[in-house]
Amino acid sequence: MVNRRSFLISAAFWFAGSTSLTRASVVRDHMPWSPFPSSAPNDARPGPWQFFTANEARVVEALADRIIPPDSDTPGGKDAGCAVFIDRQLKGPYGSAAGLYQFGPYLKGTKEQGPQSELSPAELYRKGLAALDRYCKVSLGQAFDQLSADQQDNTLKKLEAGEIKFDGVDAQGFFDALLKDVPEGFFSDPIHGGNRDMVGWRMIGFPGIRYDYRDWVGRHNERYPHPPVSIAGRADWTPHKS
Repeated sequence: MVNRRSFLISAAFWFAGSTSLTRASVVRDHMPWSPFPSSAPNDARPGPWQFFTANEARVVEALADRIIPPDSDTPGGKDAGCAVFIDRQLKGPYGSAAGLYQFGPYLKGTKEQGPQSELSPAELYRKGLAALDRYCKVSLGQAFDQLSADQQDNTLKKLEAGEIKFDGVDAQGFFDALLKDVPEGFFSDPIHGGNRDMVGWRMIGFPGIRYDYRDWVGRHNERYPHPPVSIAGRADWTPHKS
């Protein structure tokens, strides 16, 4: 498998609303706009699973921990909230493939053409998790989350290599979705449910949306010394004691 901790998928982007001015004007005493526009992003707060069943959630957490395993310095995908991130995304527009053409024809394309499946991401996960459960129980005697770490890794390697086939869903496509969504949850802004306590950003020294860090742009091989800041506007973490 590829080096799982080398992934860096860009943090979430936030685009505020814009206003077009048809003519120049003089501004006195007040600003002609209001701060904090109504297009602020929704905060994915902790709570019950919104898309996954309890059994599905346990498997996705186990998958996240094998794609981004924990080490002595950084939590893995499970404790970083990657399954929560995916759960919230699948419940929303991403899960239903909102805004994407979904009427076929469905032909197997090249990797560069992106997903060509008739299934939405939500359908891909639901069918993929059910098929993975059947495969693991028939071939290995237990659900994926109950397997040893070596068995889990071996199963993922076979999925990646196309050696495992699922009925009714593309097994390799399901693995590709996991390989994209888990790291995205690990490095997205914490308001989306993943990157809990900004562990992903702290691991790579990413400053988040700090107002100004130009002094550090050209300073290579130096650890950024300040805590990251999320869209929520604060640094929610406690420095580790050395």
